[in-house]
Amino acid sequence: MSHEETATEAARRRERFGALPERIRPQDMVETRPAIPHDPDRERYDADEFAVRYGL
Repeated sequence: MSHEETATEAARRRERFGALPERIRPQDMVETRPAIPHDPDRERYDADEFAVRYGL
């Protein structure tokens, strides 16, 4: 068997592997989201908690 390819094999190979996949932009490869969900109660000021933490 010869190492030379026939025209049909070459055409079949080009049809299958001839085009590169569509390029993906780096911005599309990254997903950003907060590590923890936003909790409004966590940021609420509590006078009693402040007094216990810093006053005693």
